[in-house]
Amino acid sequence: MTATSAFFERLTVAGQDPRFSKVCGSVRFDIRDGDRLDQWLLNIDHGRMRVTRSGAPATTVIMVSAQVADAMARGEVNGLAAITRGEILVDGDLGLALRIGRLFPREPEPPEHSGRDGGPDSARNDGPDGGR
Repeated sequence: MTATSAFFERLTVAGQDPRFSKVCGSVRFDIRDGDRLDQWLLNIDHGRMRVTRSGAPATTVIMVSAQVADAMARGEVNGLAAITRGEILVDGDLGLALRIGRLFPREPEPPEHSGRDGGPDSARNDGPDGGR
């Protein structure tokens, strides 16, 4: 599963986002990977989110490469910055496209620690008081 498909799966499971309680509209993501085109349609109705794989018409269409979409889904790329760099093209309601940016993580997820690397999650015992 790609980071992008995991992102859309999370939206599907969540189903509702109170930050969008006053928003109605649809956003289609046209995600290109070479000759392949994946299309995801996000319908928002007063905070209720419904995601489908569809090329149906939408209020806003966001065109992006698979690489940039995955990076956004991982929190590595800011959508507004990518728009200004021309990595994302928006057709339709730019305001809605910018609001959608709130759904993406703001920073990369921290790597999981196994507790064996001496990092903050590792168990440590520096003496009788447990290193305190």
